[in-house]
Amino acid sequence: MTSLAHPHLSGLGRNPAAPHDVLVRLAAHAAGRDGISLRPGRLADSVVDALLTHGDDSTAVRLHGDRISASMRARIAEHPDPAIRDAYPDFVRGMVEREVTIGIGALEEAYGQPRTALVGAPSPSLRAAVARAWFDRPLAVQAALLADPDPQVRAAATEHRQPGVPPEWRERCLADPDPAVRVNVARYVPLTSEQFAQLMRSGDEELNQAVAENPHLSAEMAERLMGIDDPLVRVAVAQSRHVDAATRDRLYALVEAERAAGSIAAQVALSWNFTEPDWLREAPLDERMSYLDCRHTTFRRVLASCRDLPEEAWRRLDNDPDLAVRRAAARRPDTPPDVLETLVRRHGDVSHIRPPLVDHPNFPRHVLRSFLHEPDPHVRYVALQDTDLPVQGLRQLAAAAEPFLRRGVARHPNLTDDLLEQLLWDPDPQVADDAAAHSALRPTRMYRILIAAGL
Repeated sequence: MTSLAHPHLSGLGRNPAAPHDVLVRLAAHAAGRDGISLRPGRLADSVVDALLTHGDDSTAVRLHGDRISASMRARIAEHPDPAIRDAYPDFVRGMVEREVTIGIGALEEAYGQPRTALVGAPSPSLRAAVARAWFDRPLAVQAALLADPDPQVRAAATEHRQPGVPPEWRERCLADPDPAVRVNVARYVPLTSEQFAQLMRSGDEELNQAVAENPHLSAEMAERLMGIDDPLVRVAVAQSRHVDAATRDRLYALVEAERAAGSIAAQVALSWNFTEPDWLREAPLDERMSYLDCRHTTFRRVLASCRDLPEEAWRRLDNDPDLAVRRAAARRPDTPPDVLETLVRRHGDVSHIRPPLVDHPNFPRHVLRSFLHEPDPHVRYVALQDTDLPVQGLRQLAAAAEPFLRRGVARHPNLTDDLLEQLLWDPDPQVADDAAAHSALRPTRMYRILIAAGL
């Protein structure tokens, strides 16, 4: 991560053009080691040797797998300091004990055994970790996990819909003495009327919420859930395929009234609930089209994620009052260029949804540099997607008050030496870090950075 006190060193550690001798010298400084830890790809043996010489167990924990050579792995395995020797295995074991999900490959490396052996390990925490990480495990392995004597293992095995719970195991899992197992399974397996009734008799709030999210509920089950006084249940039932428009409106109105009265649970149900009426994507076209005017945004957003709607539907979704709906609609393969440009010019792009809209095949990339003149800085940032943006435009953005714009310039491939030098001395450490990480930074400048730091 960026060193607030030494951003040039942390950035230089990430620089893909940094020669090996630069990295070796950087390894003598904590900020340099932090930067090197973020470099992709394999590290040269000389760099690993320097990291082991100057670093500690927090450095060694990042030296594992394909990131280092086989000879360096052997050296770490034989290191005289147990803190160095066991740094990565101890880190993984700590994650296992804290029930933090970690990749199956990491488990195999840290414990030195294949997943087929780890799934039968004496430690229930390790067996549970394997259940959370081995997503494509065979059904025979899943059955063994479902029968595990430890509840944390059974809970981990039922956490996700895949590989799922075989029909012959559903009754047993739904009656499991551990509440986490019952909640997990009630959320996604098809329920018989008897199983549903048994779950409802429990009166457990979390179990009610899980059942309400189940996509396989019948109309009778959905009707029974309507009487439960819980905002999360009401919103889940409102999204059911079995609920008519009037009932849906009534359920949402109840929750909205609770939110207006200050209910945190209602606020969570309406604003932080990530369930969606996924069934709508598979419904017949005529049924889906009836939701074009639905007053509840989540239905229009799911509709906009379909790809077979008629032109009139796209016209209306492209002009939907909700921005999330318009962005979902814009991701269809044949979105008109003017729709894409207008959407991005008014609201910018979003970095957390990949690929960005400017990478859509129909986006008119020749207009990108015109975004330089937009008043909204988040929209101006889009101009940086033009890899041939003229230096004059880069200078304009490099002088912006917003650090995120200057950071974008510091990562741009067209950066000139003088602009790079300017950004190296930016008052924002993240800007300076990104400038030091730029592959255009000349080796002579890298060595001056090292000398200035006494390296």
